[in-house]
Amino acid sequence: MSQVQHYKLDVNVVEPPSNYAEKFPLGKVPAFAGEKGFKLTETIAITLYLINLADPKSPLLGKNAKEYALILKWLSLSNSELLPQISAAFTRLTGAAPYNKKIVDDALAQADKVAAIYESRLADFTYLVGERLSLADLFSAVHFVRGFDHLFGSEWRKQFPNITRWFKTVISHPILHAKIGDYKFREKPVEYVAPKKEKKPQAPKAEKKAEKKADKKEDDEEPPAQAPKPKHPLAALGAPKIPIDEWKRTVSNNKPEVALKYFWDEFYNDEDWSLWKVDYKYNDELTLTFMSNNLVGGFFARLTGSTKFMYGDLVVYGENNDNGITGFFLVRGQDYVPAVNVAPDWESYSYSKLDPKDPETKTFIEKMINWEGDIVAEDGKTKAIVDGKELK
Repeated sequence: MSQVQHYKLDVNVVEPPSNYAEKFPLGKVPAFAGEKGFKLTETIAITLYLINLADPKSPLLGKNAKEYALILKWLSLSNSELLPQISAAFTRLTGAAPYNKKIVDDALAQADKVAAIYESRLADFTYLVGERLSLADLFSAVHFVRGFDHLFGSEWRKQFPNITRWFKTVISHPILHAKIGDYKFREKPVEYVAPKKEKKPQAPKAEKKAEKKADKKEDDEEPPAQAPKPKHPLAALGAPKIPIDEWKRTVSNNKPEVALKYFWDEFYNDEDWSLWKVDYKYNDELTLTFMSNNLVGGFFARLTGSTKFMYGDLVVYGENNDNGITGFFLVRGQDYVPAVNVAPDWESYSYSKLDPKDPETKTFIEKMINWEGDIVAEDGKTKAIVDGKELK
């Protein structure tokens, strides 16, 4: 990590050992293991801890509580909203993930929406927070590197001149310059190149003649028609009685009570759909409620490939440093896995099937759609819903 080298911290940066999953079940990197069993996961938490180790009064963390909160805002925005979109696009364009034009186009459009927030701020200010460089700038710039490496060509830079100016300034800071060096921008974004089909080896002439004879005998036989492969596993289920877009339009354009009446009286049926309660597995690791809500936003962004087959609401309940995430998904068919496994972090959540005939299910879904009400937490305490995200 750059901050370890810059501040000369007594921290060893190593590759994950063979028993890594025993300490960190999700297997994600980076992670931090300190003395007396102290452990940390999540990039933002580790970064803040290391800077505090080096200098608890570091100017990178702002000069007051307001600036510190703003820094956390930009850290969370870049990590939860910007980076997932950039990754979704360039991994498919470079062949690191299966190519899907819609996912790439949607990811690029969403990345530009997030970039517009940066562009607006930087139109009037040199830095993201206050009048001097902070961790918000360094952290965000690192995420923008991936975009500039693969996606942001000269045309993009003309559209976002303030980000480009700011990025050049921030990467010259010693913490980043030691790693990035003198950065060279690409002229055009990377383009997807379909893999070349392997040429079949040429058969000897004798074999070719035999093949031709065999072909003549089979000329009159119709080859079996092959069914087209569905673009998404749930597409194989065919069209439901009522398209999910009808429900999404209804819930978007009507009061919740009107929408829910339509949902139960007209839209929902057990043959086409199933309902699932969704709970985040690691509530004890959550800190600020807005960061928990951004975590949900990142999860939803990574579910883009399945939104034609599902709808949902996840809410954050509780307060800062004592909160949790819960909600529900409406899924085409009776298995939630094909809908959610397009997101790399889908296993960070648990899923339990809901009974649509149970009055408690209807009450729960009403709370989720309204983002209002109380939730009985894992510790048995009742906690109020404070925020939420809608997947549609």
